[in-house]
Amino acid sequence: MSKNTAENIRNIALLGHGGAGKSTFVEAAAYTMKQIDRMGKQGSLLSDFDAEEMRRGISINVMPVALDWKGTSLNLIDAPGDFDFLGEQTLGLSVADSAVIVMSAKDGLAVGAEKAVRLAQRMERPIAFFVNRVDEPNADYAKVLAELKEAYGSKVVPFTIPIMEGDNLVGLIDVVKNKALKLGDKGEVSDMAIPEAEAAQVEEYHGQLQEQIAESDEELMEKYFDGEPFTQEEEEKGIKGAVQTGSIWPVFVGAAAQNKGVSTAIDGLNRYMPTPADAGAHKAKDHHGDELEVDFDPNAPLAAYVFKTIVDPFVGKISMFRVYAGTFPSSGAVFNAQKEKEERIGGVFRMRGKKQVNADAGIPAGDIGAVSKLNETNTGDTLCDRSRVVMLEAAEMPEAALTLAISPVVKGEEDKIMQGLSRLREEDPVFDVVNDPETHQLLLSGLGETQLDVLVAKLKARYGVEAELNEAKVAYRETIRKKVKVQGRHKKQSGGHGQYGDVWIEFEPGEEEGLTFEEKIFGGSVPKNYHPAVEKGLLEAIEKGVLAGYPVVNLKATLVDGSYHDVDSNEMSFKLAARLAYRNGLPQANPILLEPISAVHVHIPDDYLGDIMGDLNKRRGRILGVNPDPKDFGYTVVDAEVPSSALGRYATDLKSMAQGRGWHTVEFARYEPAPHDISEKVIAEATREEEE
Repeated sequence: MSKNTAENIRNIALLGHGGAGKSTFVEAAAYTMKQIDRMGKQGSLLSDFDAEEMRRGISINVMPVALDWKGTSLNLIDAPGDFDFLGEQTLGLSVADSAVIVMSAKDGLAVGAEKAVRLAQRMERPIAFFVNRVDEPNADYAKVLAELKEAYGSKVVPFTIPIMEGDNLVGLIDVVKNKALKLGDKGEVSDMAIPEAEAAQVEEYHGQLQEQIAESDEELMEKYFDGEPFTQEEEEKGIKGAVQTGSIWPVFVGAAAQNKGVSTAIDGLNRYMPTPADAGAHKAKDHHGDELEVDFDPNAPLAAYVFKTIVDPFVGKISMFRVYAGTFPSSGAVFNAQKEKEERIGGVFRMRGKKQVNADAGIPAGDIGAVSKLNETNTGDTLCDRSRVVMLEAAEMPEAALTLAISPVVKGEEDKIMQGLSRLREEDPVFDVVNDPETHQLLLSGLGETQLDVLVAKLKARYGVEAELNEAKVAYRETIRKKVKVQGRHKKQSGGHGQYGDVWIEFEPGEEEGLTFEEKIFGGSVPKNYHPAVEKGLLEAIEKGVLAGYPVVNLKATLVDGSYHDVDSNEMSFKLAARLAYRNGLPQANPILLEPISAVHVHIPDDYLGDIMGDLNKRRGRILGVNPDPKDFGYTVVDAEVPSSALGRYATDLKSMAQGRGWHTVEFARYEPAPHDISEKVIAEATREEEE
């Protein structure tokens, strides 16, 4: 086992495009460290053990894999590559101290790699690359390196270079140590001579690296100009400092599926990537809500952040956490700061795929662990000591961009869907489900169709309820455009007391969003005690308009006259009379359909600006502004207003148009009169549904 000190802990997130080989990298690392007996293949990998991951052959959950590497507690945090699981990537990176972007030597700087770099930069994490699959046909390491340098400049420095014989990776050149390593078929490494063809290139890269090291420290810069070589300690210190500040982005190379180059990369990452102590303090709030910082301190009261929850069919709920201060105990109790409740601990462990490695001594500051069967704790909560109640700052999660209606295949199972999704939300906080009382639909919102499809599959597999996804209904509104005066008269006689209510009401467009009710009765034609009944009748009536049955807005109703009967009049009679007036009057008041308009903010690379604006115009959108993205260089933000009905699956369409490089947010803006052709379609559809 590794020593429980910050210097011997590394938390490294693996990001990159789907299929680049992140999970295979973890597999090779675990095999090299003799912590698994054999390397699995796609569908049976160490970090992809969820049933849905195995079925689809992709990562869905962020998963920390705890490994012991030469006295170091190494947590490789494997994050999904699919764009719909950006939330998982964010969660994983939030507890990592650095990021390794895994790339395919065949695909080069793919979209997923670009997005991973931006995410790591936004979250201020040091970056390194692992160029994988150099042994496959059409792989081109030199081209990938050139693409990286073109995109990110001189900070990109190769730390290892492949030695190829045809498509076979036979060795690596360690640029830092200026020596070559021969790679065996079983992961073994031995020294070899640097090939003559590579010598000049290696010398050039080595010189660039020495220059970058010199720039990290004034004393080293002086030594560099004096022509003195750096000692190994100076070199290591200089590289580590430059990596931590982002002055150097190391590039490693290998073929993870053949377990070649992985151990060399991990040696380098272990040597140069920051420790938890290097990462500095973490933002938090105390129990009063005042801001403070939690410093890395193994001897301080406990402060641990729960970044991921999974539900294991055998163990139950597992909460994964990172400790920022103190030690997470293996027994006893911890305090949930958000829920203000104590949680009993019955043993902690480190995750290694399905295997749970017991941590009898607890989980020390800086390390990542897990605990099962916590009753109150969810993702984003802080577990701490009662002597110092703190709430660690949670990761800023992406906003849902796609909303679809989810319904059961078998009618009557809506409650089962809601219950199942509530449980699944413990695992995935980046989706939401609401029951829309207006459209009578369950609305499921997430980042994309893959994420929502996975949720539907999990509902069936875990909770036995089959569901389907469809377009969400649009919540239209109705209003009127002219003033009318109408009578509503309710009279009913059936022996004994009858019912009588008679009102004259003026309907006209109102300034308030809902109903504005006034009365201008003279002479007591309608007694005051019946006025509230009239208003109540109208409030109930406007819930259903006369065109397509949608709620009516901006309606002013003024009670101006009427009559009553001493015996037969009552509140119900006047309530019904008001509804009759409404039904008689609104068709005469030039009713129109209003459609919801959404404010859309689309973030895309500059190259796609023309296509995106053209598409928004086709959706009847109005472009309000085009500005540089303040957070992403080379990106543009298009601000537009678009009818909500035209945005059904815009998240999917945008992904296609911008090749996965774009993203957007949507929020309700207001209602506007719908065009005539749209109104006719909506009214016809409502009529058809009413008849059915």
